[in-house]
Amino acid sequence: MKRVVVTGLGAVTPVGNDVKSFWKNLLDGTNGIDYITKFDPSDSKVTIAAEVKDFNPADYMEKASVRKTDLYAQYAMAAAVQAMEDSGLDGKVAPERLGVYIGSGVGGMKTFIEECTTLLEKGPKHISPFFIPKMIANIAAGNVAIRFHAQGPSMCVTTACATSANAIGEAYRAIRHGYADAMIAGGSEATVNALTIGGFANCMALTTVNDPSCASLPFDKRRAGFVLGEGGGILILEEYEHAVKRGAKIYAELVGYGNTNDAYHMTAPQPDAIGATKAIELAVQEAGMPRDARLYINAHGTGTPLNDKTETLAFKNALGEQAKHALISSTKSMTGHMLGATGAVECIACVLAMKDSIVPPTINYQEPDPDCDLDYVPNTARKAELDYALSTNLGFGGHNACLIFKKLEGGAAL
Repeated sequence: MKRVVVTGLGAVTPVGNDVKSFWKNLLDGTNGIDYITKFDPSDSKVTIAAEVKDFNPADYMEKASVRKTDLYAQYAMAAAVQAMEDSGLDGKVAPERLGVYIGSGVGGMKTFIEECTTLLEKGPKHISPFFIPKMIANIAAGNVAIRFHAQGPSMCVTTACATSANAIGEAYRAIRHGYADAMIAGGSEATVNALTIGGFANCMALTTVNDPSCASLPFDKRRAGFVLGEGGGILILEEYEHAVKRGAKIYAELVGYGNTNDAYHMTAPQPDAIGATKAIELAVQEAGMPRDARLYINAHGTGTPLNDKTETLAFKNALGEQAKHALISSTKSMTGHMLGATGAVECIACVLAMKDSIVPPTINYQEPDPDCDLDYVPNTARKAELDYALSTNLGFGGHNACLIFKKLEGGAAL
């Protein structure tokens, strides 16, 4: 099997529109959640979200392309451009050996709303000819492939909150099994709008605490639902020898991937956490991670009553005593839940935690919950030497994904 390493990172998030600012703000405990500005939420029981701020797609795309793309695809393109520039890969891999796996949980929701409004107010003759190519969930992957002439494996993954974790995991397998030398992998989402907020709120998933400073409360006893976020995250995955040959910098090695389904309920996690436990166990087995490894876990940690206690149980079931010594945090306490982008953005946090030997905190943590009794790195970043970093993402429909990264011997960079 081929070895797979991370050679580039790109991010557009509620706490920063590039990796440097994103990482600094995470370590500083900056809260990206605030009152909604993208629509008038006065009729909504939810008035807060984690919006991307001051984003200019023209920094990454021609103006003509901006008009023809949905916001979710613009976030993906921005993150992909950042990641490719960071990697130095462009032009150094054969087109047929470069692939793109970029997912989205929903796709072009902004476009969907706008064109439905046009249909109702003006009739079908006024629907934009770009409606379909702007809306479809695979177009972010397609546009990025066009931009970088990536003619290799190409796919859009849609597994709700596990979307970009699965996209990265499947891209890892594409390289590991020899189908590509490099992959542009991750996800994006742009769903801070009245329709999405209303849908999540009415299915009782979102918190109705409309105070940004105490709304996203992963693992805290007061938690009452997640806060919707948005953005995009991309990792450049590369076959190890290919990266070494071209003298690439290497952030970390991706060494394990687990992919399971609860097969239990549309939205609720399995109470005994069997599916999530198995995903972690599969990743640990493939990674060959020792039980005494110094481990950071970026948890799914949504701040819903069911997820956090179930996920804690999964860590205990899969890792045993190691779970008690692991440093765990939920960066959703700062970014909100970025849906299809969340897995990729949290993988970026994982590799940077190992690179810089520091773990981002779970902010707003005040009241411990007996059902959530592990070390969630409350409120302040913590210096720690790390050997491995593990990321879990659990989605509606019972999807469970786990990814494990390893710090290369002698440091993360060649």
